[in-house]
Amino acid sequence: MKGIVFREFIAMVETQFSLEMVDAIITESTLQTDGAYTSVGTYPYEEMLELVSHLSTRTAIPVPDLLRAFGRHLFQRFSVIHASYIVNQSSALALLRMLDGHIHVEVRKLYSDAELPSFNCEEQADGSMVLIYRSKRALADFAQGLLEGCIAYFNEPMQIARQDLPDHTGSHTRFTLTKIAHVNLA
Repeated sequence: MKGIVFREFIAMVETQFSLEMVDAIITESTLQTDGAYTSVGTYPYEEMLELVSHLSTRTAIPVPDLLRAFGRHLFQRFSVIHASYIVNQSSALALLRMLDGHIHVEVRKLYSDAELPSFNCEEQADGSMVLIYRSKRALADFAQGLLEGCIAYFNEPMQIARQDLPDHTGSHTRFTLTKIAHVNLA
């Protein structure tokens, strides 16, 4: 997992909890890096899971909720750091259509060692979109948070239905994104 993800997680914990919380979860964890991450470095994703687990223990917030919150936070940060990929898109679905075929291609150019998940988009006749998420890492909650962050960024009323599919080597999840129609009561 790229160091930028770790650095943003640490920043989120500091902002939403405290610097003392950051120090505590790093101290409690067995990290190869001792919690020192560079943006371009690559680190074991298990370190992220350990940090999140210790944060969960200290805050009594379930790990899936923390991973989704971090996904939302990271999308917001990506909208600033990598604005050029996002600002020219008209909607969340337009951006998601580009994820594997364009955005992840560009990420691989920058970080050739990046182990990215795959997102296969299937547009439905009713206007909804099915995203099939696959990853060696069990981070479907994080992926859901990124999707929620994308939807919030574009301020689109949308429902996410999630179906975890059998996979013994990581995550395989079907997300169905459906626009919610506005009801005008005037």
